[in-house]
Amino acid sequence: MTAAPSLWPDHRTQWGKGQPIEHGLYSTQHLSSSSLPLHKPLQAGPTSSVALVSAIEELSSSHSFFHGAHDFQMKDVHFNTNTTVVNGLDNEHWRFNGLPNHPDMSGKSAEYLPNSREPDVEESLEWISSSNDLVLCIHGPAGVGKSTLVGHLSKNLRSNGRLGASVFLGAFPPDTSGPETIIKTLAHELGSIHPRAIPKIVEAMNQCHGTSLENQLEGYILKPLQSLNHPHPFVVIVDGIDEWRDHPPFIKALASLNSQITVIKFILTGRWDLLTSRLPGVETISMCSYPLRPVPPDVARAYFTHHLESIDWEYGRKPSDGQFDRLAELSGGLLVWGATVCSLLSHRFSHSSPHEILLGILADEQKVGSAERLVQLYTGAIIRLFPSVEDQKCLRSYLGATFVLQEALPVDDFCRLVGMTPRLVARIQSALASVQTRLPPAGAERMVHPASTLFHKSFLDYIQTTPAENAFAISAFDAHSALGLACLNQIPSLPPLPPTQASSSSLHGLQRYAVKFLPLHVSHGTHRSHDEWVKTPHCSVLNSIRIDAQQRWATQFLNMLLPESERVVMEEQDDMAAILTRIGNRLSRDGGEHCVFGVACLEVAVRVGHGRYWAWRNLGWCYHNMGQKNVSSKMSEEAVLAHRCALELLAASDPERSRVLSDLGSSLWSLYASGCNSDVNALNEGVSHLRDALALLPAPHPDRVTSLIRLGGALDALCQRTGDLNALHEGITHLRDVVALLPESHPKRSASLTNLGSALFALFLRNGDIKALNESILHNRDSLALQPAPHPDRSSSLANLGLSLRALFDHGGDVNALNEAILHLRAATALEPVPHPLRSSSLSSLGDALRQLYKCNRDLDALKESMLHLRDALALLPGTHPNRPFALRSMGSALHALYESNGDLGALHEGISHQRDALALWPVSHQQRPGCLNYLAIALLSHHKRNGDIETLDEAIELRREVLDLRPPGHRFRPYYVQRLAEILEIRFALTGVEADREEIQVLQRDFGNSQSQR
Repeated sequence: MTAAPSLWPDHRTQWGKGQPIEHGLYSTQHLSSSSLPLHKPLQAGPTSSVALVSAIEELSSSHSFFHGAHDFQMKDVHFNTNTTVVNGLDNEHWRFNGLPNHPDMSGKSAEYLPNSREPDVEESLEWISSSNDLVLCIHGPAGVGKSTLVGHLSKNLRSNGRLGASVFLGAFPPDTSGPETIIKTLAHELGSIHPRAIPKIVEAMNQCHGTSLENQLEGYILKPLQSLNHPHPFVVIVDGIDEWRDHPPFIKALASLNSQITVIKFILTGRWDLLTSRLPGVETISMCSYPLRPVPPDVARAYFTHHLESIDWEYGRKPSDGQFDRLAELSGGLLVWGATVCSLLSHRFSHSSPHEILLGILADEQKVGSAERLVQLYTGAIIRLFPSVEDQKCLRSYLGATFVLQEALPVDDFCRLVGMTPRLVARIQSALASVQTRLPPAGAERMVHPASTLFHKSFLDYIQTTPAENAFAISAFDAHSALGLACLNQIPSLPPLPPTQASSSSLHGLQRYAVKFLPLHVSHGTHRSHDEWVKTPHCSVLNSIRIDAQQRWATQFLNMLLPESERVVMEEQDDMAAILTRIGNRLSRDGGEHCVFGVACLEVAVRVGHGRYWAWRNLGWCYHNMGQKNVSSKMSEEAVLAHRCALELLAASDPERSRVLSDLGSSLWSLYASGCNSDVNALNEGVSHLRDALALLPAPHPDRVTSLIRLGGALDALCQRTGDLNALHEGITHLRDVVALLPESHPKRSASLTNLGSALFALFLRNGDIKALNESILHNRDSLALQPAPHPDRSSSLANLGLSLRALFDHGGDVNALNEAILHLRAATALEPVPHPLRSSSLSSLGDALRQLYKCNRDLDALKESMLHLRDALALLPGTHPNRPFALRSMGSALHALYESNGDLGALHEGISHQRDALALWPVSHQQRPGCLNYLAIALLSHHKRNGDIETLDEAIELRREVLDLRPPGHRFRPYYVQRLAEILEIRFALTGVEADREEIQVLQRDFGNSQSQR
């Protein structure tokens, strides 16, 4: 029996059996924009990974080996901290109660009609009990009943002790609830349901502030649930994921919990299918999709029968059976349509009787298609509720204000804010109650709530349609503008600050709202253009406010958001632009939900600070950082625009020009790396600006290192995209300069060494230069020496060094290098317990290295351990994870090796199955496909030799022909694959004597000879 070719032996020029060293063959981790780096890069630049494993993969991917440092800050706000101490056991609960609460939803949940969704309930419960997926995505159109279903599931799970937490995202402020807020709210819900988890939640409050979302999910959610020691997984429900602006980073972070399905599972609801979305990182999440269909006609009819029973029909004349059937038909199975109809019929307005209203609804709907029925229903309802032009004008003002309202306000304060009378507001609220699907919390009837907390998403979409399609449409921009101006008018009347503290606790109602949300409304309701800004009443009002009042607002605003800050010191010469920039920077650095307020402050700063480049520069970096954290191309685009504006304000000779050029170059690189801009022109422009910045920073300029790092990163991205080796060489040159400029004690030296090692490894893969590989190993050793335990990046450096040593073995057969590689990979795995995001990658690398060791010494224990680690890696990688095919291919090769060792036909069949699965996950254009085709052909050839099946041999030949199609003449690895196809054709020719096979073998021999003569 012929031995299976080695996965990475030397590339020999004779008719040998070796497999060439192709790009990516070492890697079991395909780093994408959603992946975490195998080593931690220098902090800055786009969120692109610089791990050694990504170097081994295709260099034309869109992710970077190099990261830069974005170290700049304006002079900060200074404040004293006065910490309140609570003694005794109550301290823990006191701190826990400081977490964000879920808005009161009492009275807002739709009633679940018994048995209306039993098949869906059963499917959901079956998924909870038996699925190996982390996430169930329940999706369907607006109004289909997603919230009602998961509300029913929530009650069911809670009664059985299985509910971890549940949130409805439509209940949160529309513009200010970031991922950290939602995670903390989930933690508060969790602790309220399971008080025994509170100690772990408080522990997370001490340890997780400002950390990654993955760390926060682990600290606030996973560890508290683990502490309960429940025999079954808890379920966390997140309803209305599409109603939340900041859902992408939250969803991406869930991948870190893939291996924790025995502890936790998630149910997410929304209008679209997450699995088919293009959200960054969604493919890395173990997820199942469940489309929620409209209810059948009999359920819709039962719904109307149940709810119309309570209507006060005149003379007791209830609707006819035909009318019930017609209502069920018109609903299209969308119960929100039915809920709105029932609400209209039960609400007393005008002089219309319920029968007249019903007949009007049926008449309005009879000519309308199902897709337009909700729109038609809402339009008809508004016309009936607000018949006059003046009524409709007042309605638009009210809806606009409540649509952008960030927090509930007492009616009197709301009226002062928007300029309406309490009587008018009460009348509008009373009329709109008939189209509300949720009621205000008990006891809060004298409040005006944000529209998103009272109305169904379909109604909110309706009022945002363009005026040409909807006469009642509102403009969010105009609404923000009106509220922003009203907030500005409150600033002069703010009370003076007490002499000993700067507290906002004395503010209530309207003044508190105005202080907190002034920047947000002004930034969303005015344009950046200076020519437009100076024409606004906002500009006039702001200019009329005294500087002491502006600083009073700033102090109360900052302390409202950061209540631990008791004193803020401003410079006397600070105007509003400087004040807003200081506060914006402070809030942006604090992270979390405060970033939203930070960017709002900086947006207003660029309006009032015309001509000040630093205001634009700080705005650009705020957007840049948010874009990386939220994986948002929109924010990256805003960062580029802001940095362009900053650059336009600087003369060519300005000493700050180099920094702004570097900022703009990095933002363009980020925009490209976001994955949403496939135009390489943005990256090319970014490289150009970064080169210009470096040219303005000769040694020993203190910013030169940062500029070198950023340019190196952008050049790496360019090399990966275009395959330009000149870009890679230039990047290596810059990284050498970085290392030369950083002393041994510099905190960024270890990461710079790793980056240089990664780039040299990439060069080795491109041209086989053993000097580049040896230098890469040297730098990886030096980097590891600078990261003693318990350095957080030590495991990544261990893995990087292990992989580079593995490559050294593959190149020259040095078994000592392989043994050392295994040693380092074992150490890396030991430092990456579940749910470490890189554990699967380290397990795969270790398993593959042990498989190679088996091929050297035939130690069956090494092969068995290899398979154990590879199986563990596969268990951590869901079916859609981009790293899964690497692990499948390695597992298939290990099983083939086991078959060759003991003749276990089951192992061979399982290995072929894994190779087929890996191949199915790699499209024709993927750089890994040729190698995978070849390994599958090897396994099929073994199968043929076992049973003589000619069809299996034919398939293996076709696979190797496809390999040659993907490796055209001139490709450095074509000779190897020519050999492999010829040898398998020789086997078939010996069996069949088909002349065509002999002719093809002769053609391949000439092909091989030509390729050798050209070397």
